[in-house]
Amino acid sequence: MTVQVLGKTVDDQTRCIHYHSLKDIIAIKFHCCGEYYPCYQCHKEHADHPNSIWPKEKFHTKAVVCGDCKFEMTIHEYLNSHSICPKCSSLFNPGCENHHHLYFEKK
Repeated sequence: MTVQVLGKTVDDQTRCIHYHSLKDIIAIKFHCCGEYYPCYQCHKEHADHPNSIWPKEKFHTKAVVCGDCKFEMTIHEYLNSHSICPKCSSLFNPGCENHHHLYFEKK
């Protein structure tokens, strides 16, 4: 299954106009709409509704995709990944942790 990533992507690895370093290769399925976006800013610019965060009890849901290998992981897998894809070992931007509160309820 191919995941469709919405927003202002700049390549096929889910980078967007807001975040496009070599390590910015994840997209997140937003709890509010079930759609994948590269970042909260893309969601804000393109969705017709406000963001809602994933509650802890739904962290078993597949809601993060690696832009490199396209592996769709659960929120638990992503939060425990130490910024490394559990399937292909690609590096994720560790700075994304600064925005976790915009996507996920605190552990």
